[in-house]
Amino acid sequence: MSVQDYRIVVERLSDEDGGGFAAYVPDLPGCMSDGETRPEAIAHAEEAISDWIEAAKSMGRPVPHPAPIRAFA
Repeated sequence: MSVQDYRIVVERLSDEDGGGFAAYVPDLPGCMSDGETRPEAIAHAEEAISDWIEAAKSMGRPVPHPAPIRAFA
């Protein structure tokens, strides 16, 4: 499993929340990041995924497998 296997959800932040974009990884609890642009938020989330997995392994905790992505018609 690699960083690219995990789904990243990106949402626009309101001006009241500072603007930009928030990105979170549903399969990894607490794994999130942000950025001024959508690509920046995704890049930061990919770094957060790597850090999350590394931390879990160092603590001897299991790393959840990425959930399959389903297509909806």
